[in-house]
Amino acid sequence: MPNLIKQNNIKKIVKEIDKENKVRNIAGDVSLELEKKTIEVLEKAIKRAKENNRRTLFGRDL
Repeated sequence: MPNLIKQNNIKKIVKEIDKENKVRNIAGDVSLELEKKTIEVLEKAIKRAKENNRRTLFGRDL
């Protein structure tokens, strides 16, 4: 499975969100855990779409 989450992108987003610039470093496991969470959310969304007899995944499935 390809990597959905890139460490560099996490750093950019954290920098945007953290206006006080208090969080400067991102541990390596953050991207792995975020990837796991993303896959869990997508799996649930896919299940919901299937239960509704759809072949299209919508935002409301998330």
